[in-house]
Amino acid sequence: MKKEFRVKKNKEFQEAFKKGKSFANRQFVVYVLKKQEQENFRIGLSVSKKIGNAVVRNQVKRYVRQSFHELQERVQTGNDYIVIARKPVAEMGMHDIKKSLEHVLKVAKVLKRPKAGDTD
Repeated sequence: MKKEFRVKKNKEFQEAFKKGKSFANRQFVVYVLKKQEQENFRIGLSVSKKIGNAVVRNQVKRYVRQSFHELQERVQTGNDYIVIARKPVAEMGMHDIKKSLEHVLKVAKVLKRPKAGDTD
């Protein structure tokens, strides 16, 4: 995930929290903020210290980034996505995190259907 695809500034996070729509399941809360002028999507990650130590938090962030990378073709462009990890994520593996994120993005209606040739 390249740097230009990431939300970094606190101001941008706050804007997404105030103006964006939130969607959640047990593992994640995802804020979606529409940005028409943007040709690609950006993601911002928030993993609290309640999740675990730095090693665990960084692993969760890597897994979330990798999941978005794998879902890149299906995720709607022109949006900022703020992903907030909840406690159960600490015990999950890469595959479970991807499935959970996929679920939240489907609820948010920002995930396109997979092509016939694609397999998960």
